[in-house]
Amino acid sequence: MKTKIKIKKGVELWAKAKKIIPGGTQLLSKRSEMFLPGQWPAYYKKAKGCEVWDLDGNKFIDMSLMGIGCCVLGYADPDVNKAVKNAIDMSSTCTLNTPEEVELAELLCKLHPWASQVRYARCGGEAMAVAVRIARSFTQKDKIAFCGYHGWSDWYLSTNLADDKNLDGQHISGLEPRGVPRGLKGTALSFHYNKIEELEKIISENKDVGVIVMEPVRYQGPQDGFLQKVRKIADDARAVLIFDEVSSGWRFNIGGVHIQYGVNPDIAVFAKAMSNGFPMAAIIGKKNVMEAAQNTFISSTSWTERVGPVAALATIKKMISKKVPSYLEKIGKKIIKGLEKAAQKNGLKVIVTGMPASIHIDFDYGKDGLAVKTLFTQEMLKAGILASSGVYVSYAFKQEHVDRYLKNVDTVFAFLEKAIDDNKVYNLLNGPVAHAGFERLT
Repeated sequence: MKTKIKIKKGVELWAKAKKIIPGGTQLLSKRSEMFLPGQWPAYYKKAKGCEVWDLDGNKFIDMSLMGIGCCVLGYADPDVNKAVKNAIDMSSTCTLNTPEEVELAELLCKLHPWASQVRYARCGGEAMAVAVRIARSFTQKDKIAFCGYHGWSDWYLSTNLADDKNLDGQHISGLEPRGVPRGLKGTALSFHYNKIEELEKIISENKDVGVIVMEPVRYQGPQDGFLQKVRKIADDARAVLIFDEVSSGWRFNIGGVHIQYGVNPDIAVFAKAMSNGFPMAAIIGKKNVMEAAQNTFISSTSWTERVGPVAALATIKKMISKKVPSYLEKIGKKIIKGLEKAAQKNGLKVIVTGMPASIHIDFDYGKDGLAVKTLFTQEMLKAGILASSGVYVSYAFKQEHVDRYLKNVDTVFAFLEKAIDDNKVYNLLNGPVAHAGFERLT
């Protein structure tokens, strides 16, 4: 496919970054190698709505991860930015506390009547660490049963510790536990989503499990009363049930997606979309459980700044007034239908999973699937579109963006099918195959 897009500065800066920043960036999911090694623009100069300008001045539409799921309203949303700029002018920090954190706590509890207390952090990973600390403080039990992805903390990565160091990483591929104290081995026990028998086995064999952690939904919804059964197991075991809503919260409905399923946890954790890209996270929960935070030490200066709560309040209020989750579902369904239609038309083996607001695309070609995905990203980039194996749907997606995306998907799918038929997928790549991500227990 012909293109006028030339990417140079971003590639050069990425090469420099990898020499002075371990891994090149702070987030695995933003590494160029996860998308298009040696070709990805890597850095942005400006982003607005769902449009992105790179360091070379190229303009793209982002039909991929939208800030890794953070910018549900779109980049640089004017209403959120206005509130944040005002907060900065009034000072983002002070010896005294910001009143907005009280207002936000009241709003979160109003939206989740089962919860009555709130603590804050500034990102999902640390918020999950706080939630687990509170839960362990409450139950006074060390072991955790979990499924899904929950960040970089020691408690989570310890599941990959084995008796034989050479077997480390056997449970969740792609997550290296090196640096995690080996004394934590056996404290985090994994089960798969919708496989209640795995959780039942963990509980029956480990009477000292005091915490159950899970994403209430990811690429699939609960089946056969799965969440209700987990809730009962937690009650019977007197374990604290934590719902990790870092990715699912605010995307499918206002608040946590668990509301839709009628199952309340003891603690729920939010981040990402709740503040449209500004650092903010919340841990909400039942009073008796949350008060256990007072029996341990959980404290940070940065958790008291003003921008996070202000951004969250502005974001949530706009999501409510504009009925954003309903819009995301409508647009997402159009994208899913278009992807499936293009795949069927071109005879391409593509599996589209997830929910309308959070879509996952899998190229079903076995060991060659990653190469096909890389070629897809490469050819879509030539068309001025940031595309990958996922689409975090945003309120900034308008019909013209969806139409342009799907039109190019149709063209690229045809290109991919011919490349597969001619056995030329690897020959057509202008660089290495993208790296694989890490496994999610879903």
